[in-house]
Amino acid sequence: MTADSVSAVPRPPAASAAAPVLTGAQALVRSLELIGVTDVFGIPGGAIMEVYDPLLDSTELRHILVRHEQGGGHAAEGYATASGKVGVTIATSGPGATNLVTAIADAYMDSIPIVAITGQVFSTLMGTDAFQEADIVGITMPVTKHSILVKDVEEIPAAVAAAFEIAKTGRPGPVLVDITKDAQQAKAPFIWPPKVDLPGYRPVTKAHGKQIQAAAALLAESRKPVLYVGGGVIRGNASEELKSLAEITGAPVVTTLMARGAFPDSHPQHLGMPGMHGTVPAVLALQESDLIVALGARFDDRVTGKAALFAPNAKVVHVDIDPAEISKIRTADVPIVGDVREVLVDLETAFRSTIGTGEPDIAEWWSYLDGLRKEFPLGYQPTSDGHLSPQYVIQRIGELTGPEGVYAAGVGQHQMWAAQFIKYERPNSWLNSGGAGTMGYSVPAAMGAKVAEPDRVVWSIDGDGCFQMTNQELATCAINNIPIKVAIINNSSLGMVRQWQTLFYDGRHSNTDLNTGHGTVRIPDFVKLGEAYGCLAIRVEKEEDVDAAIQLALDTNDRPVVIDFVVSADAMVWPMVPQGVSNSYVQYARDHAPSFDEEI
Repeated sequence: MTADSVSAVPRPPAASAAAPVLTGAQALVRSLELIGVTDVFGIPGGAIMEVYDPLLDSTELRHILVRHEQGGGHAAEGYATASGKVGVTIATSGPGATNLVTAIADAYMDSIPIVAITGQVFSTLMGTDAFQEADIVGITMPVTKHSILVKDVEEIPAAVAAAFEIAKTGRPGPVLVDITKDAQQAKAPFIWPPKVDLPGYRPVTKAHGKQIQAAAALLAESRKPVLYVGGGVIRGNASEELKSLAEITGAPVVTTLMARGAFPDSHPQHLGMPGMHGTVPAVLALQESDLIVALGARFDDRVTGKAALFAPNAKVVHVDIDPAEISKIRTADVPIVGDVREVLVDLETAFRSTIGTGEPDIAEWWSYLDGLRKEFPLGYQPTSDGHLSPQYVIQRIGELTGPEGVYAAGVGQHQMWAAQFIKYERPNSWLNSGGAGTMGYSVPAAMGAKVAEPDRVVWSIDGDGCFQMTNQELATCAINNIPIKVAIINNSSLGMVRQWQTLFYDGRHSNTDLNTGHGTVRIPDFVKLGEAYGCLAIRVEKEEDVDAAIQLALDTNDRPVVIDFVVSADAMVWPMVPQGVSNSYVQYARDHAPSFDEEI
């Protein structure tokens, strides 16, 4: 579908005499109500002001006034990820709309269903460089499932209905609806439900039977299988079906950064996270397998390393609802296009039929993998500079909060440690920016998650660099009674960049010191900043104070909490497969570098 294919939103049928006459702005608000939206994140401006007037009268929509449009976009992402619903964000034209682009691109990369509604200048002014004009439809075309420009008031209900249908079906993703100001002001009979016809948009959900049978046969024959689980399993609500297939096949399971929680960490068949900072058993299981069953995963470079050298002896069954992902990076021996939940059910049935009363002969494979788990447990070294160990802090947050909590990470070292050292037992408990790697994601995403799941404890695990990009949303949290907990893993630097500079640039730390935590001068002082935003704010510098601080945060629910954990700048994320090399590097490093055992 193209961004300007307004034919995707056909004109509604002729109105009946009973149809109420509404302005376009009123029609938009009413459409959101009828779709079942209850929460929206936004900020008004000139080109969307018309919508904010009837929004004030709505008793069904809770509008949360954010402090920056990017924060509104990430909040919609967090809302969608934690709840499985479609998140909604609203912005004005020009810079309001362009401020949403980062969040929209982030949602696109991670397949998050959000609808972004933007105001546009009068249709008569479009193309004249009018005040706060921007071609947001054109700008977002590469990073949305669809972008819709609405210039006719009668098209608004159908445009909104189409946006939600596209966002939540097939491979989920962001949809933009851009509405001109004259369409918002004009009046027309309101028709609901509108006729929604989307030519060319027919997501395939039921897989081809022959492909299912072929995959089942490979699973039955395999002696070194691995279930490579991606975020599509979470987006497809297929965790229970995954567990059932895993247990009947006996195959080991690895869950990517986007799939943490799709399969319980406590399950004996779970090897952990694969990839650049994955566990040794997960990395080598993929690399040395003879069959990879990829489920809603896309063979991202952070998982494969050098793709040409990835899992050289493995056949591949690739399951994805998006046909564009099949064989994009790794050629699939058995390509399966379909809804992962339905595919898993069909694959289990076919496998049971294929295997009969026997069971797969993978005992030797498990003996090898269990040996790796014993030899290379995930761990970390204590710090030597007197500052806190960031891994310890994050691990204790997870242990004291438990699996029913929601954890939203920023991007960088703390993101990897949160993926490694918190145990995830259920889907939708782990929120992070995986594909785009967007700094500033955590605080607003946690805010959105808490709005969606108000009875859960929601942590923002953030770095001192990320936190400074979107911490203004703490004001939104404090004013709107959204009591998130923020753990700033403060190493006074851009930690992941610093780690790479240490390892690959001879320790030349160019422009990565932030001066936020170490020394007598803190710019800014996160405790004072948190207090200025109406939060309970404390600083922790000693290990013996960590648990008490976390418990205080868990016990405080009348306002947001900010904890400044001052951690070592020298702590690194291990294991690590350097960018652009084969995952066999892990095997090589294990065999040739005695210090590698200590590092991992």
